[in-house]
Amino acid sequence: MAFHIVLVEPEIPANTGNISRTCAATGAHLHLVRPLGFDTDDKTLKRAGLDYWHSVKIHYYDSFDEVMAAYEGHRFFFASTKASKRYSDFAFQDGDFFVFGKETKGLPEELLRQHPDTLIRLPMSDTVRSLNLSNSAAIILYEGLRQTGFVGLE
Repeated sequence: MAFHIVLVEPEIPANTGNISRTCAATGAHLHLVRPLGFDTDDKTLKRAGLDYWHSVKIHYYDSFDEVMAAYEGHRFFFASTKASKRYSDFAFQDGDFFVFGKETKGLPEELLRQHPDTLIRLPMSDTVRSLNLSNSAAIILYEGLRQTGFVGLE
């Protein structure tokens, strides 16, 4: 099994490229929900992912509902600055999904209302609205990996 990163309508190719590299380094699966704010042959996307694209387990969907249907019974955690619980308040398990929204707006309000018990946030000062998407994904993914003993990683 492996952890999963889901990006719902990502807008900035460099962020998705950085996240893809993190997924390649950790064995996590990357799930991209359209519409994407870039072409998948974008130079910035490819450059950020370097030459690791062949190692990324990447999946594409036309809606988040498709992701939920394909992985029914799995646990999904939704990253949001509006969450009341910190990501470190949860005990993650191998196979969990970490869901992130677009850089400019985050996850849709409807999605947040549908999953109030699994909303997670990163603690931060009130001087910024949010952390960079690729940093947020890496922090939460590595917490999941830490909690599960970094299985298969050196």
